[in-house]
Amino acid sequence: MSRIRVALLGASGSIGLQAADVIAQHPDQFELVALASGRGGDQHNTLASANPKARSLLAGSADDLRSLVLDTAPDIALIATTGVVGLAATVAALEAGVAVAIANKETIVAGGDVVMRAARAAAERKGSDVLERLRPVDSEHSALWQCLAGESLDRVRSLWLTASGGPLRDATAAEIAAALPATALKHPTWSMGAKITIDSATLVNKGLEAIEAHRLFSVPMEQVKILVHPQSVVHGLVEFVDGSTKAQMGSPDMRGPIGYALGYPVRMAATIPNVDLASHGSLTFAAPDLARFPGLAIALEAGRAAGAAPGALIAADGVAVDRFLAGDFPLGGIPQLLRDAVDQFDSRPAPASVEEVISLHEEVTQFAVQWSGAA
Repeated sequence: MSRIRVALLGASGSIGLQAADVIAQHPDQFELVALASGRGGDQHNTLASANPKARSLLAGSADDLRSLVLDTAPDIALIATTGVVGLAATVAALEAGVAVAIANKETIVAGGDVVMRAARAAAERKGSDVLERLRPVDSEHSALWQCLAGESLDRVRSLWLTASGGPLRDATAAEIAAALPATALKHPTWSMGAKITIDSATLVNKGLEAIEAHRLFSVPMEQVKILVHPQSVVHGLVEFVDGSTKAQMGSPDMRGPIGYALGYPVRMAATIPNVDLASHGSLTFAAPDLARFPGLAIALEAGRAAGAAPGALIAADGVAVDRFLAGDFPLGGIPQLLRDAVDQFDSRPAPASVEEVISLHEEVTQFAVQWSGAA
């Protein structure tokens, strides 16, 4: 049987490296045909050396990434780039019949209408489910996808995303607002890059994930719910109209959802441990506190507002996190910037093309760079 050909975009990031590890564990099932990284370094060089037949790209533009995917003709492209640089490659892959494993929030949040339109058309051509063509890699969305296997969306009452609560879960509103990078980067459960760790500290990541779930699973924003679950054992739950609820559990290791997306519909053996419920003893859940975490409230409002609001939100958040890490303002400056950016752009319609998504992203980015509201 021929191996599955994989293009890995964002290869030297956290998700990319873990995806490369999954691929390396199953050399009889996968062949890495392309890898792209935003910058060079030992990690990219090590991957390139271990996969000498794979096309290698460093610091490529959006057009370069698009060409890389089309030229290497993979069976599946795992998109783990940051920002919107991978958007054109994602849409081109779907249009070319390449399945996409998506691990990039900007692609779905900012480019949701464009990407989902391409995914639905790809599924229609293939005669498959949309999520077979566009496979979620985020642990929460993978969990929902797994819980929905064999189910009808019209029988779903609510989708539940879980949040660890981040490093400031028990802090006061004042402590959260005044937090500096050294504190906000200490995630209690997951080992992730700085951007997602700060988004976890503000809980903005859960708002972005709610928008992603709304788009990926075609449910209204009002049906997407959030629970704070410090143990990070349950990654997502689906509540059905008959009173039943399914939950997906797993170790907090991204190689699990990555493997599920790459191997779908077959579950592959993995080196990560299964959950030992007896050792955990108890699992706890609580509603998020929107007063202490205003960034989450703003993100959920942006998702409900639709139009250009989600794109404005995620573009502004990228700049806000960078500015926070650079010391421009404490953590409380992030939701302030997000509020002003969403208010500035939310009256616009949703972008209708890749070019419009990128144009909005660039405009909001410039607004956020120049913003001085927290000064």
